[in-house]
Amino acid sequence: MSKTSPVDVYLGQAAKQLAIPADELAQLETPERVIEVSVPLKRGEKTELFHGYRIQHSSRRGPYKGGLRYHPDVDMAEARLLASLMTWKNAVLDLPLGGGKGGIAVDPTSLNKAELEQLTRAFTRRIASVIGPKQDIPAPDVNTNPEIMTWIRDEYEKVVGHLAPGVVTGKPLEAGGSAGREQATGEGGVTVLLQVLEKLGKKPQGLKVAVQGFGNVGAHLALALEREGFLVIALGDSHGGIYHPEGLHVEETYQAIHWRSEDLQHTCYCKPGGCSLEDCKTLTNEELLELEVDILAPSAIDNQLTKENAEKIKAPIILEMANNPTTPEANEILEKAGHLLIPDILANAGGVTVSYFEWLQNEADEHWSEEKVLAKLRDKMIAATDEIWARKEKDQVSFRLAAFLVALERVRAAKNS
Repeated sequence: MSKTSPVDVYLGQAAKQLAIPADELAQLETPERVIEVSVPLKRGEKTELFHGYRIQHSSRRGPYKGGLRYHPDVDMAEARLLASLMTWKNAVLDLPLGGGKGGIAVDPTSLNKAELEQLTRAFTRRIASVIGPKQDIPAPDVNTNPEIMTWIRDEYEKVVGHLAPGVVTGKPLEAGGSAGREQATGEGGVTVLLQVLEKLGKKPQGLKVAVQGFGNVGAHLALALEREGFLVIALGDSHGGIYHPEGLHVEETYQAIHWRSEDLQHTCYCKPGGCSLEDCKTLTNEELLELEVDILAPSAIDNQLTKENAEKIKAPIILEMANNPTTPEANEILEKAGHLLIPDILANAGGVTVSYFEWLQNEADEHWSEEKVLAKLRDKMIAATDEIWARKEKDQVSFRLAAFLVALERVRAAKNS
């Protein structure tokens, strides 16, 4: 794992606080198994070869758990970093799971659907001996989806010769998926935020929020924020954002973007009385991050808050819904300036928590209602937030360091299987 990776930096800080010897930390950081496979795909008269990866970081607390992504930039280094992150995220939520990650180095848009399915099934055959409901449980990630998970489950069951719905999570409901999975990450993030505000003696009503990212995570976060009384004044996607100082109508915006395929920067749905396009201001993502708001929620990609823009960030609370949206250098600047950063390994862990619930349902042949899933999710997120906040206050450390301290202690205490 890269010495400059954010996870490595924060683990090092936690290990120093806990006086963990360097050799023991190296063992905790190093993946237990690294799998690289070649995946052939016949396209017309030619056969192309793709590289696939699965990194199994730690099984100390349970089966490896983490996503599979399809992207040209997928490589061993990225997979190692993300597998490690899953180990600590699962430990923060006290889930009986380890960390894993992987994928295929491919541009999925260059394949037709039949080719994508063929590639997925070939990859599944290559890794079938090292995954399984009790061993390693993949899930959707970048450019993968419930349908791809269904292909993996089907191919795995052909290889092993028996039903195994729990071999993957993130499946469609009709194929053994869980209710509540789509909105789980956003709902979990809002639950954490509400719990933190309660500890700060603040109420959500009227607090201004800017959300960068309007994909699955950002959209469901913004919808939940609106429901709880926050004032979402800015929304952004990869092309830029929109802003209205009196608040955007998130539900109307969501319908326009996700169901009517409108462009975010050409919509303007306001609260309470509606507005025209001229009433909204368009923003770059850089401008969105620097708005005067009470809460900033980077919910898209990594490395958005850097040493170059950290001093321009005005939001006193930063809810990290993306993975690694803040570089370690920016994190130091922001913490010294008094910003409260709610770390990604807690804030965005709602998704993996409901993935765990899906696995539990598969193993017990149960089907929980959405109400039950979301209630159990809230309980998990509240318990984790309370524990990490208490550790933060007890040790007088940052919220992020407290989360890594709790995670590192849990993984360290568990025995290797």
